Amino acid sequence: MNTQDNSQMIALAKAYAGEKLDGLKRGNGQPFMTHVDAVAQIVKNEIGLTREAIATVYLHEASRKNPEFLDEIGREFGSDIGLMVSGLNKISTINPKETRLQADNYRKLIISYSADPRVTLIKLADRLEVMRSLTECFPRSEHIKKATETLMLYAPLAHQLGLYRIKSELEDLSFRIIQPEEYRLITNNLRATESERKAQIARFVGPLEKELKTAGIRYDLKSRTKAAYSIWGKMQAQQVGVDEVYDILAIRFIIDIPVEREEEVCWQVYSLVTQIYEPIPERMRDWITVPKSSGYESLHITVRTPDNWVVEVQIRSRRMDMVAEYGVAAHWAYKGMRNEEVLNDWLGNVRKRLQNPGDELRSGEDADIFKPNEVYVFTPAGDLRRLPAGATVLDFAFEIHTKVGLKCTGGRVNGKMSQVRDILRTGDVVEILTAKNQKPSRDWLNFVVSGKAKNKIRQKLREEAGIQDAAGREILERRLKNWKKELTPDDIARLMKKFRIKQISDFYAAIAREDIALQEIKAFLMQDESAKEDKPSKISAHTVATEKEEDHSRYGEGDYLVIDDSFGRIKYKLAKCCNPVIGDPVFGFVSIKEGIKIHRMSCPNAARLMEQYPYRIQKVRWRNKVASAVFQVGVRVTAYEEIGLAGEIGEVMKNLSLNMRSYTFSGHGGKIVGRLQVAVNSNKQVDLLLFHLRKIRGIIKAVRE
Repeated sequence: MNTQDNSQMIALAKAYAGEKLDGLKRGNGQPFMTHVDAVAQIVKNEIGLTREAIATVYLHEASRKNPEFLDEIGREFGSDIGLMVSGLNKISTINPKETRLQADNYRKLIISYSADPRVTLIKLADRLEVMRSLTECFPRSEHIKKATETLMLYAPLAHQLGLYRIKSELEDLSFRIIQPEEYRLITNNLRATESERKAQIARFVGPLEKELKTAGIRYDLKSRTKAAYSIWGKMQAQQVGVDEVYDILAIRFIIDIPVEREEEVCWQVYSLVTQIYEPIPERMRDWITVPKSSGYESLHITVRTPDNWVVEVQIRSRRMDMVAEYGVAAHWAYKGMRNEEVLNDWLGNVRKRLQNPGDELRSGEDADIFKPNEVYVFTPAGDLRRLPAGATVLDFAFEIHTKVGLKCTGGRVNGKMSQVRDILRTGDVVEILTAKNQKPSRDWLNFVVSGKAKNKIRQKLREEAGIQDAAGREILERRLKNWKKELTPDDIARLMKKFRIKQISDFYAAIAREDIALQEIKAFLMQDESAKEDKPSKISAHTVATEKEEDHSRYGEGDYLVIDDSFGRIKYKLAKCCNPVIGDPVFGFVSIKEGIKIHRMSCPNAARLMEQYPYRIQKVRWRNKVASAVFQVGVRVTAYEEIGLAGEIGEVMKNLSLNMRSYTFSGHGGKIVGRLQVAVNSNKQVDLLLFHLRKIRGIIKAVRE
């Protein structure tokens, strides 16, 4: 549509809506078009938007229940209007389940649908008309719900955008429905004291009128009584009665003056007021020199009269008053000046305030296109969930619950089957599908974006790897006994090199998964042993030399300190923070008073010590053949409360020939946490213990402390 005539575009849109909405009635029996006309008038006269926004009001209502009309609207009225209509249609589908608990999320959802900032402004106009006609046109069962939504969602949006008059009206209309007794108490009190306030105003203004007339200043006087909801808020905050809220009344001087002299004359009036009445400096607010980011300009001063009456005085020009009441755009509409440059500038500011409600912005800054960093998605039950942009079905599953995420196989998005990696969009309704046998895959980490999902997947993968590691150790050790073969660290190193595996835990896990055949390991070890037998004298000499060297100084190749169970002779101790056991990967730390302290590589303090004191780190290794040393390790067990659980743990200890030195159990919320102190002689026994504990029914987690 190429016409530039405002009235023609609006007339066409109205005719289009009239045709589509013909026969529809409101709750009071009037045609539904009365609502649409009323919203269009608010958009035009009270917010001050131009023809595109007014036409959008009609076209939105025409297409809300007929989405197939959207393409037709885009062709006939242009893509900008089509985009606004689409956004409003999406907002109209929002049906908050629990407004009070998730108000912030729902406000962000409304904003995310507003690719054009005018969408939010039109929605505020729509809600204002709904609240004005609520008791006439809606059943009583919907009154509280609509009022609560308005108070929690739409009034804060109006405040955020500087539409203070609309914000106050929305609050009072909602307050009247939600708390009718408190509303009547305040409004009845205001009516009862109205004549007294008028007399106070006359006494206050009398001395000023003469001075303003002498100075040749033309003005209008307005008295503003604080809104009922605002008074109630003061009563709650200060814990006082309505009679004790002292700043119920404000007097406003609205100056008739050209724009170029506004600031000068407003300060002149300020000077006259403070000469006659005593100012309270700490309550002075100058929003003329530095206007609010919404465009609000005014001088506020609180003064005290001789009879100790405290009065708030507001001083502003006619232009400033219009902006304060209705917003920047409404001022230009009021003047009959459709200044597109100013309107676009204000809309750019609206856009930024929607995106960054905490920022102080100035009119005139460039407005970026919306690039939301969050998406808002619904469960089938209507619960709203917030996720980072780019979130997938799997991210949503973890947002619901960790167990749901770990068992997720896909989902239904808006009723259609979807894969775990499918990306979600704001407004999607997502149902998660699960399977008992599903397990997390390392590949999941390549497409999930939420921190919760990534952390839970990594945690589960580590747990699975630990179980497989322990199982693989047990399998290999059992076979080695059958083969009458003892595996040395050198043997392990050669095996890992053969199978191209970097970590010992991955080697054992590969055995458990049967990725490495035991017969292949046996063949390699037997072949290696045959090679050693071909060179007996050389190997024997090397072994004797190594043992002698270790006995002499306890240091081997590469300045390794060789440690065993004979602690104390070279003044080294096992660190109590991690309780290393023979077989654990370890390092030594040279302490100032206690000699060398042996820590596990996985010790919580390891990273800090290595980073801050690299010159005090000593390489250490366990002696290959160690006497029967006994170490004490801690094991923490988390489990559901099950009858006989302690007995089953004791049975595992007995079967593994382990001695439990002490144990404690504590329960809360259907779960128990147990801490065991167990005597072992190697880390292999610890791994085997954890492996068997994890198989006990009811145990959720068993880890070494």
